[in-house]
Amino acid sequence: MALMTWDNDGVEQWASASGSDAVLLQSLRGFVDAGRVGKLIRDHVVSMSEPVRVVTFNVDELLDYRSRRPEMTFSINEWTAYDEPYLAIDMVRDAEDQPFLMLHGSEPDIRWELFISSVREAVKRLGVGLTVGAYGIPMGVPHTKPMTSTTHGTRQDLLRDSPGMFGTVNVPASAQNLLEYRFGQWSLDAVNVAVHVPYYLAQSSLPQAAQHALIQVEGLTGLSLDPSRLDGEAGTAMAEIVRQMAESEEVQGLVATLEAQYEAMETARRDGIEVDGPLPTADELGAEFEKFLAQQRRDLPPND
Repeated sequence: MALMTWDNDGVEQWASASGSDAVLLQSLRGFVDAGRVGKLIRDHVVSMSEPVRVVTFNVDELLDYRSRRPEMTFSINEWTAYDEPYLAIDMVRDAEDQPFLMLHGSEPDIRWELFISSVREAVKRLGVGLTVGAYGIPMGVPHTKPMTSTTHGTRQDLLRDSPGMFGTVNVPASAQNLLEYRFGQWSLDAVNVAVHVPYYLAQSSLPQAAQHALIQVEGLTGLSLDPSRLDGEAGTAMAEIVRQMAESEEVQGLVATLEAQYEAMETARRDGIEVDGPLPTADELGAEFEKFLAQQRRDLPPND
């Protein structure tokens, strides 16, 4: 069976609606997504218009169901629902009715290279000029300061200015980042926005982090993604963070320490001083990242 199936009606609708150098937004369900940034973006974008299916991937060829079991619902004496995994490319529209494509669904467990080659085929056939993604990573930053992010991509002139928080660091791979790496080797344009999520909030849903990501994606693509629609959710999340902080002196002390580190780094940048600290070292960040991944494997639902 083919790895992907084209929906002829969807392809025709895309061809009649799109222009040259279209945008493909990628957001895959995986365990590397601090603050649920990817999930929030997926839900937000899909809710902006009625998606039109263009490509469907055969998930049976890409998923390991026993390592990431989908959920089923049992009611009284029968099975009533199945959270069926999927992986697809849909045509969606932004707030100004501009069409673009969205690759979303479950991150493949296996056959990453075959999957990425298939996405390359789709990108070429559908006239995509830029592939862009966004996700959250746990970082030693406080929630009380403005959100920051690291933008990385296949060409330096594609990237918006963002603070450099890393030197060289080794982290576990993801299909989303491998796709960017392969696209660079194939001279295709791809960019990802990694939002810096306070590591003590990494497993919480953080709409303000998703808003930051949407703003960065708007700047990279020219799309209008209406991040203000998440204002209410962001306000609710912040109120809960404040409530929990008030109940824990330990967390208050942690946040105060991170604030001091953040301010020292910002002062050094303004003064043009190269500073190796006081932010966590690459080894410390790697250790936090590994702790986060281990916790996510234990706690997250299969398709979150």
